[in-house]
Amino acid sequence: MAEAFAGELARQEEEINLIASENYASPAVLAAAGSVFTNKYAEGYPGRRYYRGCRWMDRVEELARTRVRKLFGAEHSNLQPHSGSQANMAVYFSFLQPGDTILTMNLDQGGHLSHGHKINFSGQLYNVISYGVCPDTELIDYEAAARLAREHRPRLVVAGASAYPRTIDFPRFRRIADEAGARLLADVAHIAGLIATGLHPDPVPSAEFVTFTTHKTLRGPRGGAVLCREEFAGKIDRAVFPGIQGGPLMQQIAAKAVAFQEALQPEFREYQKRVIKNCRALAAALIGEGFRLVSGGSDNHLLLVDLRGRGIDGREAEEALERAGICCNRNLIPFDPLPAKRTSGLRLGTPAVTTRGMGEGEMESIGRWIAEVLSRPGDGPTLARVKKETRDLVRRFPVYRKN
Repeated sequence: MAEAFAGELARQEEEINLIASENYASPAVLAAAGSVFTNKYAEGYPGRRYYRGCRWMDRVEELARTRVRKLFGAEHSNLQPHSGSQANMAVYFSFLQPGDTILTMNLDQGGHLSHGHKINFSGQLYNVISYGVCPDTELIDYEAAARLAREHRPRLVVAGASAYPRTIDFPRFRRIADEAGARLLADVAHIAGLIATGLHPDPVPSAEFVTFTTHKTLRGPRGGAVLCREEFAGKIDRAVFPGIQGGPLMQQIAAKAVAFQEALQPEFREYQKRVIKNCRALAAALIGEGFRLVSGGSDNHLLLVDLRGRGIDGREAEEALERAGICCNRNLIPFDPLPAKRTSGLRLGTPAVTTRGMGEGEMESIGRWIAEVLSRPGDGPTLARVKKETRDLVRRFPVYRKN
C-alpha cells in the first residue's frame, strides 16, 4: 500500500492530466476526506438519525447543505449521494415508475450512461427516447428534442452531458418540458464549477431538479449532489435514504463542505475563468496543428478532437499520449463509426492543468506535443523526447510536493 500511495502521487505529479472529469482537491479537502468522520454511521438526516452520537455529523451536514444552497441559489439540497449516477437515480426514483418515458441526450452524442443507456439501470428501467446534435453544426438539436417531447410525452426531460463542449440552453429545455407536461432534470456534473461562478447559464431557475458531482470543475471530493425545489425535498430525501443508500459517507460530506467554502471565494471565479481561457487556447493550438474539433471549439472546460482521417483511433491515441506523459481519454464523437472501446475521438479538459497554475502558453506547448505524438504514435524516440519535455514542464507546476 505504501508503494501504491507513493506511486500514485508520483504519477499525478509527473503527468499532464487532460481528463476533463478530473481535478486536484486541495489539502484541506483531502484532510476532511481522510478524517475521523470516516468512523461514524449516520443513517438519516440532521436531527433525524438512526444512531446516537451524531451531533457533529449534523453540524457538518447542515454546514455543507447551507453552503451549497448559497453557492447555487437552490431551495433544497441533498449531499448524501455517493456519485453523480446515484444523484440521478434519486431523482428518477423520487417520482418515476418503471416503464415511464424519459427524454435524454444520446451517449454517443455527448450524454451520460445514467441518462438511459441500455447497459445502465436507467436504460433497463425506463422507456428512453434520445435526442442528439445537428449533423452540420454538432450543436444540440433543440427542435428535434421538442418534436420528440411532443410525440412521446415523457414524464422527465434530462438536460446535460458528459462530452458536450458548448453552452446548454436550460430555459429552452424548460419550454420543451412544459410543452410535454414533463419535469426537467439538469445534470451539470461537468459544468457545476462554471455555473457556481456565473460563467455558464444557471439551470436552477429552469429545472425542478439539478444534479452534479463535486469532483470535476468544483474541485472537491468524489461524490454527488441533488438540488431541487422545496416542494420535492421530501421525495428526494426519501429516495436517497432509505430508497437507494444506507449510511452516508460523512467524511465525504465534510470534504464537500470544505470544497463549497473554497468555491464561494472570489479567487475560485478567477480560477474558472482561467479554465475556460486555457481550453480555448488548447483548442486554438490543436486547430493550428490541423486537427478538427467537434463543433469547431469550446465554450467550457472541455473539447473533443476528431481523429478520423488521421490513421489512429481513440484507444491508440490515448495509449501513445500516456507513454509521452499526457493523460487523457478516448471518447465517442457525434455519429461515430467506431465502438466505445475504440472511438474516433479524444476528450480533453483543462480543469486539472489550470489548478496546477498552467496558462495559455503551456496550452500551446501541450497542443504541439499532442500533434507530434499522434503523427508518430509508434516512434520511440519521439515519445521519449516528448515525455522528457512534459516532465520538465510539470516540475515547474507541482500539485502537492514542492520540487
